[in-house]
Amino acid sequence: MSLFSSLRTVHRACPSLARVGVAGLHQEQGKSDRFTLADKYRGLEKNVWVEFIQLALEHQPLNLGQGLPDDLVPTYVVDSLRDVVNDPSVFMHQYTRGFGHPRLVGAIANLYTRLLGRNTPIDPVKEVLVTDGAYEALFTAVMGHVNPGDEVIIIEPYFDCYEPMVRLAGGTPVFISLKPTKEEGVVSSGDWKLDMEELKNVFTSKTKAIIFNNPNNPLGKVFSADEISVICNLCCEHDVLMISDDVYEHMVYDNHEMVRVATLPGMWDRTISIGSAGKTFSVTGWKLGWAYGPEHLIRNCGVVHQNCVYACPTPIQEAVARGFEKELGRLGEKESYFKSISVDLKDKRDFLAEVLTDVGMKPVIPEGGYFMMADWSSLSDRIDLSSEVDEQRDYRFVKWLSKNRKLQGIPPSAFFSQPHKHIGEDYIRFCFIKHDDSLKKAKEILINWRKELGN
Repeated sequence: MSLFSSLRTVHRACPSLARVGVAGLHQEQGKSDRFTLADKYRGLEKNVWVEFIQLALEHQPLNLGQGLPDDLVPTYVVDSLRDVVNDPSVFMHQYTRGFGHPRLVGAIANLYTRLLGRNTPIDPVKEVLVTDGAYEALFTAVMGHVNPGDEVIIIEPYFDCYEPMVRLAGGTPVFISLKPTKEEGVVSSGDWKLDMEELKNVFTSKTKAIIFNNPNNPLGKVFSADEISVICNLCCEHDVLMISDDVYEHMVYDNHEMVRVATLPGMWDRTISIGSAGKTFSVTGWKLGWAYGPEHLIRNCGVVHQNCVYACPTPIQEAVARGFEKELGRLGEKESYFKSISVDLKDKRDFLAEVLTDVGMKPVIPEGGYFMMADWSSLSDRIDLSSEVDEQRDYRFVKWLSKNRKLQGIPPSAFFSQPHKHIGEDYIRFCFIKHDDSLKKAKEILINWRKELGN
């Protein structure tokens, strides 16, 4: 195509650009520097999910990386959405209340009033906010309370959005890591512990908040009552906001107990608790979450929400509300989904742990959630990872496994700050909220690979 033809094409598509002519084209291109990524987002470009979703699309591995449930989705919740979509009321398809659909905030308030054992009911209008997933609930909690210069404590390993959210708010993340305390025999997530003296030292006069994830992702640790008491006492002593990410709250195994921090003395007035419909009902694509807590904190979250998302989809909120109402009618009973999901997931957890052990890895048995970390370092000298160029060796291993053995996990170093990434490099994270056929296929892949490696 000639230069003239090119300019004619440009003129049709963008007359204002074409008018600058050939002489002005380079000058116009020079102005493109004005439209680069905003400074506040620089350094936040890399995202493990973007990278590994693309990897999965390109290589089509069996995906045990992302937390995408392909099993244990309750039929009554899906049916509720179908019923809402077919509801003759036109209002089911229009905007609802911006801070949360009335039926849903009522159900959430009722549920947590009971789960927390509160004498004073949670106010559905003033103490509950519905958000676009737990992700947005975290965003509103951080952006609504953290000022430039504030420090926010983040316990590692942590869900990877915590750090960028704090930095976007102008805050300074302060990291403290859970560390393995046991190497021999069966290792559980409970064997990863905080150094309590180190924990005390990260609380300072600049500390504004702590982000606490229980059960922890990716580790699956369920914090003990004693561990939680120490953390909460430090929050009270230093007047620190608690942002409690409780999205895996109903998935707890082996007689461990989910202790909600808002129930501890002095904590209700300083705690924002966060939940997720995607995790609670295994419908992650619905992207619906919530925050609950005292009015003076939820109000601040609401200001952020009304200036970004404003309102969440009405049909999904209505369907989740109906799901909660069903569960409220059988709360604490054996047939409750909040009970049965842990029973079903425990079997899947134990199956995957046995497979990983058989192939020579050392699984960290999770006490909660639906992820499992496994130490693969004993196999590292028999795998040629030279085809991969990532700095962290767990990234190299996970990519190699996806491409060459068609099984995808997630590299756990993504859940650690830069100085602590070495803690996660010997591990790979797998998701086990998968259909039994998927888990059996993973077993087949791993066993065949192990045979190739030899003894």
